Amino acid sequence: MDTVQESHAVERQHSRSRLVLIGFLAVAAFFLFSEHRAHFLGILPYLLLLACPLMHFFHHGHHGHKNSGGTTPETAAPNEASVPPGEKS
Repeated sequence: MDTVQESHAVERQHSRSRLVLIGFLAVAAFFLFSEHRAHFLGILPYLLLLACPLMHFFHHGHHGHKNSGGTTPETAAPNEASVPPGEKS
């Protein structure tokens, strides 16, 4: 029975520590943003402009194209299995 009570005490201590850490991080983030807001907002347009070529570079070619041979399914030669049995030439 003592081990159950001790485990509950440890859990309460961990939850208090997490709450204190979250509170400290929230206060630190608030002061960091409020003191450096001018710097952050001044560089924001440049970050948006930089995001465009970076997204194009990293996402280019990932539009669901599976074949890299330059042929599309419309221009590729049909397989024997895809032709109905009565229409073989």
